[in-house]
Amino acid sequence: MQSSSITSQYLDRYRHIADDAARAAGTLPVTGAQRRFLLARRMDPAGRPDLVPLFFAFPRGSVDPDRLRAAAGHLAALHPALRARPETLRGVPVQLLGEPDARVDRVEPRPGESAADALRRALGTWAAEGPPLRLFLAADTAGDRDVLAVVMDHAACDEASIGKVMGDLTDAYRDGLGPGDVPGTRAADELAAYREAVHLQLESEARASGQRSVAYWARRLAALRPAAGPAPAPRGGEGRAGTGAVLHRLPGAPDGARTAFPVLLDACAAAARTLYGPDRVPALGYPWGGRPAAAQPVLGCFLNTVVHPATACGLDERTVSWWDDLDHADAPFDEVVHAARTAGVPWSGRLDGLLTSEDLHRRPPLRLGDATGHETHIDGRPVQAPFAVSVSHGTDLLVRMAWDRGVVPDPVAEDAFAALLDTLRAHTLGHAPVG
Repeated sequence: MQSSSITSQYLDRYRHIADDAARAAGTLPVTGAQRRFLLARRMDPAGRPDLVPLFFAFPRGSVDPDRLRAAAGHLAALHPALRARPETLRGVPVQLLGEPDARVDRVEPRPGESAADALRRALGTWAAEGPPLRLFLAADTAGDRDVLAVVMDHAACDEASIGKVMGDLTDAYRDGLGPGDVPGTRAADELAAYREAVHLQLESEARASGQRSVAYWARRLAALRPAAGPAPAPRGGEGRAGTGAVLHRLPGAPDGARTAFPVLLDACAAAARTLYGPDRVPALGYPWGGRPAAAQPVLGCFLNTVVHPATACGLDERTVSWWDDLDHADAPFDEVVHAARTAGVPWSGRLDGLLTSEDLHRRPPLRLGDATGHETHIDGRPVQAPFAVSVSHGTDLLVRMAWDRGVVPDPVAEDAFAALLDTLRAHTLGHAPVG
């Protein structure tokens, strides 16, 4: 193992401060995935954390806010990741465990506001020092429904944990559980499992940070030519502030196509080349991995962000490269950035695009009492890259692309989304009808 790797240095520094037994009892190291999100937060001019928001529509008045508040508190008491706060001790980022805390706030739309407007406003006031799990409930003045936002700090919850949050929230609400209904032995067991998972993850990351991995990523990213600044100049007007988004449903995609991740990468690469032009090789990021095999399936932030250079190549070549990347996917993001820079790539680690993919069949629905939430989408939220694509696999293939209007003009983004859809159709749908 490379003793001078970023992960090894971090572990050495953490062990030094964790020698204080009294402090160590409530202190945990951070995973490589958490290091990335905490670094991104420090680099953001407004200090904004990356959030994981999910929105659900319920019949008006069907959600009991008090019962929901108790259920959210139960989750915070049960899962250590939801009562941990990122702190820095003697220059070392750590997780400090605190008391269970989860907020459930009723958000009242202002005159002329929709529920979506009110929820966007609530997310915009997110204070980084608060609890990592917060719920916001807003009445939809245009329809007979309430919209619930279940929001988590990404440093506490990755995509693989969303199903656990939905299932546990459903169960706690159904059974009328609150923070005081977690037995001490259960809380101790959950903490022990979480602590073990974090340490096993870091050990895996340390093993994946050796010379072989660094050399691989240095070669793999040597051709990377990230976007040097704003996207091409807008056509037909200046860009606007805020976030734009488009949504498209591709019906009837074959099951095999839904799970062909290289196809999604190829489509995102086509979008990136449309955005940035042929002279750039943008850096795309996507979450991958999971808890180590020996770890229990605890809630937390473990998924690494893998970097994919959006070169112009055929699908077969991209698929082979992707399989090779997965052999080295445990190397933490900051190690990969360092490897690229050793290859002379002038890359700060800023991603030019993000791709997430989720199989909705693996996530239980959110059911609160007798009502099942209908998942909906609310646009206009900040994105953590110039553009981000999310693909949901359910009965149909649901494809969303959001972009930062301060960087990507609307007409260029719309052209990029068209290129993405054309690539998906060509690879996955053949002549299937599109509606």
